[in-house]
Amino acid sequence: MSEEPLGQESWRPQRETKSQRDWQPGQQKKERSIMVLFTSTVLYGEAFVIAFFGLMLYGLNQDNGGLWMLVGCLVLAIIAGGTARMVTKPRGIAIGWIIQGLLILSGFLEPWGFVVGVLFAGAWWYAVVKGRQIDREKRQRAQEQLLWEQEHGSEPEEL
Repeated sequence: MSEEPLGQESWRPQRETKSQRDWQPGQQKKERSIMVLFTSTVLYGEAFVIAFFGLMLYGLNQDNGGLWMLVGCLVLAIIAGGTARMVTKPRGIAIGWIIQGLLILSGFLEPWGFVVGVLFAGAWWYAVVKGRQIDREKRQRAQEQLLWEQEHGSEPEEL
């Protein structure tokens, strides 16, 4: 039986991603933050809503500065999408709160903006608060699992 070089095994697919090529047996999976997942999802959804809100404002105010409203909303939508990639840092969360405030203030341009802004602000608050709580609980669970494995020498048997 010939020994195949590491990474060249016959069972591997022809095309692999970088993370697939770098994977080694027994390697621990990188933990992902639930808060980052929640907050970025809210911001990406919000970016689409803001863009469509801008189109609506343009349609309602074509003769009264609607183009500037559209441009402003599109810029804010791009900022929201960009901020979704920054939520791993405290400034990303802060910018997210600013976006929530601006969306609520959009109610002065169209009254439904208040409703949409408050709903998204609630979703943002929940994503930040609950996401941090879940991340904290995951870290605690991982520490307890590590202590258990050190004490017992292996993982628990599945039932």
